[in-house]
Amino acid sequence: MIQIFGTPKCSHTRAARRFFADRRLDVQFVDLREKGLSKGELASVARAVGGMRALFDAGSARAKDRGLQHLGPDEARLAVLLAEDALLLRTPIVRDGQRASVGEAEEKWKAFAESAKPR
Repeated sequence: MIQIFGTPKCSHTRAARRFFADRRLDVQFVDLREKGLSKGELASVARAVGGMRALFDAGSARAKDRGLQHLGPDEARLAVLLAEDALLLRTPIVRDGQRASVGEAEEKWKAFAESAKPR
């Protein structure tokens, strides 16, 4: 099943949800304000998208509030930060098994949709 991790107010997350709804595909939406990714999920998604740095949203209001926008932490430190505070993640994270995308990535979403079963 396709999972979308994001927040309801994020325009890119809404675009991802609309993309899959338009194709009548069931998705599981996970609101990052309520529940983050587990350490295992975080590691799996990071492997699929090219590392923790690809998941870190340095330009987010949350990163600025925490003084992290200019931080250059290594992968291990980023893993700890992202596991502790899911609102530091770039959204949406769209996951289909071992495959994942981060941010607005319609080409990858199309690939996920092609292998998914419609409702």
